[in-house]
Amino acid sequence: MKYQVTHRTTFAYTQPVAISHHVLRLTPRSHPRQHCLRSTMTFDPTPSVRSDGTDYFGNPITHLTIQTPHPELIVEAKTFVDVMKPDPISLDQSPPWDQVVQQLQRPLDSPNLEAQQFMYDSPYITMDDATYDFVRECFPAGRPLLAGVMDLTSRIFQEFTYEGGVTEVSTPVQDVLTSRKGVCQDFAHLEIAALRSLGVPARYISGYLLTHPPEGQEKLVGADASHAWLAAWSPGLGWVDFDPTNNIIPGDEHITLAWGRDYGDVSPINGFMVGGGHHTLTVSVDVSPAPHPSLV
Repeated sequence: MKYQVTHRTTFAYTQPVAISHHVLRLTPRSHPRQHCLRSTMTFDPTPSVRSDGTDYFGNPITHLTIQTPHPELIVEAKTFVDVMKPDPISLDQSPPWDQVVQQLQRPLDSPNLEAQQFMYDSPYITMDDATYDFVRECFPAGRPLLAGVMDLTSRIFQEFTYEGGVTEVSTPVQDVLTSRKGVCQDFAHLEIAALRSLGVPARYISGYLLTHPPEGQEKLVGADASHAWLAAWSPGLGWVDFDPTNNIIPGDEHITLAWGRDYGDVSPINGFMVGGGHHTLTVSVDVSPAPHPSLV
């Protein structure tokens, strides 16, 4: 399925910003099920310096320096991306979770080294007894690993309420577990913390989700939003995505932007500035099937 994604971010400042530096992760990464066909970014004002590359996790990044005093910064990314459905997998055919954890305890086990780095605390995700107790009932001894992950995904979907405005990016996992409320990034952080507390590698994924308007209504341009989910690692199958906000294994309507240990590794735009006073942030995202596939 080919998509056109438009992500527009506007920073409005109460005083002019003299100089600013930014790191952008607005170009969807390519992987075996996804190909970024074309991606362009426009900026107002025009940056004095721009460089493109990849970060530690292989995500495309863009560095900007703006040296012109400006009361507003507008960044618009427009991307065409092709997403394919994952091959069907049998969750019950994954190896027992406790055997996987035992295998991963070997220090610097080179075949699993890439996965092992996603087993530990990270700045936005910390483990404790509460997260371990929460996940443990989904993983009795000998249960296939991915079957347990799907059970945990369903439990978060059923027991937690999606509610915006009650958390922030920095809200601890433990607070989300107590309040049973949050948004997609909270649920992803919680599930990752729970899996890591068992010793299962899990990574955070940011991206977009194609949304469908109510029957009989037109889709509002710009009404979509960024989305977040996670992937768990299983020997032989590699990384498998799970979306606790929607209780599904993501298919061809989930568009991957970047992945890392937690939200801090994949923030779409961050940086620092000199001046500016207070600022307001407005984000508009539109995801739609590519109107002219032959042009991408």
